[in-house]
Amino acid sequence: MKLYTPDNSELIEISAVAPSPDGLVIEGTIMGAMPMKAVLKPAELRRGFRLLTFRSALAAILMLFRK
Repeated sequence: MKLYTPDNSELIEISAVAPSPDGLVIEGTIMGAMPMKAVLKPAELRRGFRLLTFRSALAAILMLFRK
């Protein structure tokens, strides 16, 4: 999975997501060069769900059906 900047350049390429005792470990590369590992903790995941509004959740679901 890739995340892009507003000017459509690649920001992060996520290559793996794996569970760990601390949370979810996300592995990837930043800007195509720098490898990274990040841990998503349960509290931060809950905080992230608070950012979702009904409209953004609906948009995310509808994106699954677009090309």
